[in-house]
Amino acid sequence: MQANPPSVSEPEQAAPPPAPIAMVGGEPVVELPQDLYIPPDALEIFLDTFEGPLDLLLYLIKKQNLDILNIPIADITEQYMKYIGLMESMRFELAAEYLLMAAMLAEIKSRMLLPRVEEDGEDEEDPRAELIRRLQEYERIKEGAESLDILPRMLRENFPLNVVPPVIERDVPLPDITLQELLQAFRDVAERAKLAEHHNINRELLSVRARMTAVLSALRIGEFCEFSTLFNPEEGRLGVVVTFLAILELCKERLINVVQSEPYAPIYLKPRDGETEPSIEDVSAANDQSVSE
Repeated sequence: MQANPPSVSEPEQAAPPPAPIAMVGGEPVVELPQDLYIPPDALEIFLDTFEGPLDLLLYLIKKQNLDILNIPIADITEQYMKYIGLMESMRFELAAEYLLMAAMLAEIKSRMLLPRVEEDGEDEEDPRAELIRRLQEYERIKEGAESLDILPRMLRENFPLNVVPPVIERDVPLPDITLQELLQAFRDVAERAKLAEHHNINRELLSVRARMTAVLSALRIGEFCEFSTLFNPEEGRLGVVVTFLAILELCKERLINVVQSEPYAPIYLKPRDGETEPSIEDVSAANDQSVSE
């Protein structure tokens, strides 16, 4: 029996290259350098940071919902000193500000433990008054700064946009038209404008016939009426003319008499003697008779 020939194994697939850790100078870095040294304090995480001792005090007061006008100095001082113990690795200048406030809190605490002495009938000022005043001023300034920070800010929420419009040079050709054609177009427009004209006839507001009736109504039998009293200045020139024409028509029809005692004396009107007071029917009949004649 012949032995089976050994089978030829397939070539093994190559493993994918490892992913680069970083790109340095445009080239991928796969392995960390052997001489790389990372100090233990290279990465620090600050969960609670404060801008100063007043900010820390205000945070402790709000955290426990304390009354800023009645601060328990003993509890606040104890919590404040615990936070000072965590600042050993910080800058000395920053820690000095907190230490100064700790000394101030200790002074206030010691002054509150001493018995109060009344001088000249006046109570001694509360040792916490100056600290409360500074905390209130800092709280107002901090709230104002937070309100300003919420407002939209240039280059943060708003960005200026400078757009320069392109200059488009385009030659507008002038119309090829003569003066004769322009005059002809103007004549056509004038003719069309005449078609849109309208003539309105308005009814006269004042009539001679109606004013004759008004003059006769103003006259009484046997009484004189001054000529100027029959005119109404508010009616203007038209009313004066209509009234004067009505008086002339009444004189023409011999319905009234015009009397004047002497030259340049006042003129008076009076119904004719021996006749009753004329009515509007008499005036209409007189007008119709004059027209028929």
